[in-house]
Amino acid sequence: MATINLKDYYYWHTHDQYIEVSDEVAAELRADKLYEAAYRRRVTRNKAQYSLDCDDGIEYSICLHIPTPEEIVIRKERIGFLINALNNLPEIQRCRIRCYFIFDMNYREIGLMEGVDKSAVRCSVICGLKNMKKYLRKYL
Repeated sequence: MATINLKDYYYWHTHDQYIEVSDEVAAELRADKLYEAAYRRRVTRNKAQYSLDCDDGIEYSICLHIPTPEEIVIRKERIGFLINALNNLPEIQRCRIRCYFIFDMNYREIGLMEGVDKSAVRCSVICGLKNMKKYLRKYL
């Protein structure tokens, strides 16, 4: 039989209280205490002090990002530049890029819709992206 102090194992015990338990129970309590200490060390070393499951609002604050006015203006400018770059493309490239990126169609679906081979659609999309890149480099 081993004598343990309940204050060492249970945080709600504010004063020393000694009881006798079997050796197996004492060994299990010691092993659990060592496991928790090792867990705390791992958390500290990996800088993972925050858990998204602890209901302290961290998960909500991560999911809900309110952009600043500066971020809104920058986002609008970027969208404007992208729209201008897209509108400066030839009609076929513009249509194919819209179908591929905005409507999430694959090359085969676009080719079937237009009656051309998927490799022509792929080359057109790649060429259109290169033209957009040139336009954006020129004006940014």
